[in-house]
Amino acid sequence: MMIRAFILVLCLFWGLQSSPAAARLDSSSNPKVTFEKNVKPLLSQYCFGCHGEKKKGDLDLRIYTNDALVKKDRDVFEKVLHNLQAHEMPPESKPQPSSEEREIISHWIEAEVLGCDCNQPDPGRVTMRRLNRTEYNNTIRDLVGVDFQPADDFPVDDVGYGFDNIGDVLSLSPMLMEKYFVAAEKILDAAIVTTRLVGGPTNHFKGDRLKGSLHVDELEHGAKMLSGDGEVYATNLFSKAGKYILRVKAAGQQAGPDLPKMEVRLDDKVLRTLEVKAPKDDPKVYEIEFDVNGSGGKKIAAAFINDYYDEKNPDPAKRDRNLMVRYIDVVGPLELEPLPESHKRIFTEQPSTHSTNQVAQKIIERFAKRAYRRPLSTAEFDRLFQFFKMAQKDGESFETSVKVALQAVLVSPHFLFRGESKPNPNNSHSIHPIDEFALATRLSYFLWSSMPDDELFKLAERGKLHGNLDAQVTRMLKDPKAGELVKNFADQWLQIRNLAAVTPDPEVFPQFTDKLRSAMEKETELYFGYVMEHDRSILEFIDSDYTFLNEPLAKLYGIPGVSGDEFRRVTFKNHERGGLLTQASVLTVTSNPTRTSPVKRGKWVLETILGAPPPPPPPNVPALSNDKKVVASGTMRQRMEQHRADPMCASCHARMDPIGFGFENFDAIGAWRTKEGTFDLDTTGKLVTGESFQGVQDLKRILLKDKRDAFVHCLSEKMLTYALGRGMEFYDKCAVDEITKTLAKNDFKFSSLVLSVVKSSPFRMSRGEEDKVAESGGKEAKGN
Repeated sequence: MMIRAFILVLCLFWGLQSSPAAARLDSSSNPKVTFEKNVKPLLSQYCFGCHGEKKKGDLDLRIYTNDALVKKDRDVFEKVLHNLQAHEMPPESKPQPSSEEREIISHWIEAEVLGCDCNQPDPGRVTMRRLNRTEYNNTIRDLVGVDFQPADDFPVDDVGYGFDNIGDVLSLSPMLMEKYFVAAEKILDAAIVTTRLVGGPTNHFKGDRLKGSLHVDELEHGAKMLSGDGEVYATNLFSKAGKYILRVKAAGQQAGPDLPKMEVRLDDKVLRTLEVKAPKDDPKVYEIEFDVNGSGGKKIAAAFINDYYDEKNPDPAKRDRNLMVRYIDVVGPLELEPLPESHKRIFTEQPSTHSTNQVAQKIIERFAKRAYRRPLSTAEFDRLFQFFKMAQKDGESFETSVKVALQAVLVSPHFLFRGESKPNPNNSHSIHPIDEFALATRLSYFLWSSMPDDELFKLAERGKLHGNLDAQVTRMLKDPKAGELVKNFADQWLQIRNLAAVTPDPEVFPQFTDKLRSAMEKETELYFGYVMEHDRSILEFIDSDYTFLNEPLAKLYGIPGVSGDEFRRVTFKNHERGGLLTQASVLTVTSNPTRTSPVKRGKWVLETILGAPPPPPPPNVPALSNDKKVVASGTMRQRMEQHRADPMCASCHARMDPIGFGFENFDAIGAWRTKEGTFDLDTTGKLVTGESFQGVQDLKRILLKDKRDAFVHCLSEKMLTYALGRGMEFYDKCAVDEITKTLAKNDFKFSSLVLSVVKSSPFRMSRGEEDKVAESGGKEAKGN
């Protein structure tokens, strides 16, 4: 709670300048700087006034009496560093440290608190991740060949650090485990054909149409009771040779240790001997397939073969064993059902009489290897093969027996979780490259949200993937499956997944429809996808002279010449609409149902574009009134002045509101306007770091010029977070800095961002866990 309060008061992470100062002292140039001698006196001079005895934000900085205590709260001082470098604290009304004094504090935090050796980087730990719902659906599609979204019935995945693929929050509940079992059965039922023979006419022989031998008695409803060596039969006219099904509805009268046994015969040739478990009061249908070599009339029969009588049994009901037959059906000839591609993908070959086990072993091993995304151990394979053998022992067909084993694969933790082998799992100092199969898996789930394809598997098997990352990243970004990076990274980074839950007031915005909502989301996805597919600069996410529109969206934007529902690339003469920030999806999701929200829009830019997420507001802060008289009294900017007068709110709003006011020319669903009611809009502003702007075009210019490094750093952190499935830690600074440097050298190309993430130490390397429970110093997984 203390850390959270500290964020609240200081508005840490709201810095619009998150990159380090250009000239940074290193430890060798200033070796005598210490906490007690140099840093603590500055904190006392500039910070203790608020964060000492007064404990503003429930924080007393006086408790940090030495550097050891500071290092225990590394997260707090990481935020202090951001705040100092952004000149956000102390507040403007308070005495300010000089540039040299800020540099002393900043350098000491960087070197002594957050210091990490970039020559020996720590790749960090990644929690073994469960497949989220999207990854599960996509993996099933690519593994099995069926695409019916089984995970849509699963519980919604939790979100951490803005993404739903964060290992620390992807738990496994008993309810979800039960749904995995149900899904595995449904998936393989859809993928595998266990009975190819379908159709054909049915000849139905009721009991009264069946002839009987000597030991056959009539029962009510035409049923026959067989005793001794009794047999019932009929003559069936077979139209041609082929496969047929024979069904007998039967029940047993139990006596003695054995169940009644029934022989099914064709022209007195035994087709199958069946044990009849069904009791007399609940008969069941017993079914077999059989071949007929030619056409014509043939005798079909059901015979009782294990008569039993014990006259000494004191219970008369248990003295006599008999067999009851109600009817016999003959179905056929049967037609072969075409095999679906999913079946062919799994059953790459069919067994002969003597190769059943060998073929089953090949099928199961190949499937499990792809499902587990790595080779199987002997013990793992043996456990799976036992399921096949048990099903075979129970008389199941080859296909059904294989299906039983594959169901075990789909509910295995090795499929549901993305595990990685570690040579020294309990040694946090054991840093090593991840193995080839783990690298293939990280790559595919990063870019495709699915399992590796055959090419990645083949490179991993040959030990060649680490050496071919450039070519593979290029190939994978060109694959249609890279569209998952748009839907799963971009939609969450930009928070437009929330658009589905946004409902603008229909009285205020009658033009807003579900069709327009879909168009808003589509524009943003097409725009991000275009930058990705054409390897354009990521700076175009801030501003450009084009977007993608259809008629409903163009009408909202007031852009003529666009007709029909089909999207097309449209260029602008001005830059009011260029980039992601001024697209309707973003503007709508950062608004309230009846009006714009400069606070939400400013917060969105700070958090999503500049990597400076604001803290939650203080408790019990009243919302702005939506009363019509109040709304008619002035612009949003004017109405917020009173709210900002509260000292508890002023410093934070000074960072958010100017940015938000820069977007006030756009209403709550993104339409352009110049007035709010009868009042002229004022979209000028001044950032806390001194830059002034005259509207949204000027604001985007500042973001591209003065805040470019902050944006690039933010996007690099976001993408690395998504790729790793964990939040950033202090030791990731080296990797993020290297990514941003590489981007600058490569004109900020999108492919350079992706490739730099893939080549980073946290992505390619791994280490063991801490030997003991580490002292708390990591960040909580933050929901979105």
